[in-house]
Amino acid sequence: MYSLCVRDHVMIAHSLRGAVFGPAQRLHGATYVVDLELRRAELDGDNLVVDIGLASRALRAVLSDLDYRNLDEHPGLAGHNTTTEFLARRVFDAVAARIAAGELGDSARGIAALRVVLRESHLAWACYESELPG
Repeated sequence: MYSLCVRDHVMIAHSLRGAVFGPAQRLHGATYVVDLELRRAELDGDNLVVDIGLASRALRAVLSDLDYRNLDEHPGLAGHNTTTEFLARRVFDAVAARIAAGELGDSARGIAALRVVLRESHLAWACYESELPG
């Protein structure tokens, strides 16, 4: 399996509901380093997993919806605890939708799986990974 990884970051504010979150129940900020790994069994006709520029732009577009925002006030996230795990899945789904829409080029339809990692710090991170339909 071949893979290509691009990295970006996002700065958010949020609070988490539930006693399990302790002080994180209060409004606080986080800066996530976000890694997007795209995987496929065979390279495309240009010997690429995917165009790195298109992958980087797609990740930035997805993250721009969250960047410098209080996620407690984000209309698309109402009623959700925006944990790191939850956000990893949200980024995964948004990138997968862009691939399906052809935004990463026709050959990107050969991507078999994605992995999204959100790093809260050098000590803690969470990810979501899955195969893509089709």
